[in-house]
Amino acid sequence: MMDPRDIIKRPVITEHSSDLMAEKKYTFEVSTKANRTQIKDAVELIFGVKVEQVNTMNLKGKFKRMGRHGGYRPDRKKAVVKLSADSKELEFFESV
Repeated sequence: MMDPRDIIKRPVITEHSSDLMAEKKYTFEVSTKANRTQIKDAVELIFGVKVEQVNTMNLKGKFKRMGRHGGYRPDRKKAVVKLSADSKELEFFESV
């Protein structure tokens, strides 16, 4: 089993994701090999909350050019985690 800190890479803080925080939904960039169950267990273990639902998205890397050379950005996976109604808010996002 992977370490929970290897599954959750970083929070995704955008205008849309900050609007979702009012509904107790938080967005994270996660490992591309992690499934929903692993993401749920990692968030519950790290933050000490109860997760109700996990939605995931696989995002393909964009093609970028540097002069005449081209390449792709890395693929990534994003997870939107909905907390249960009785869970506290995540302290990590309160300062944002």
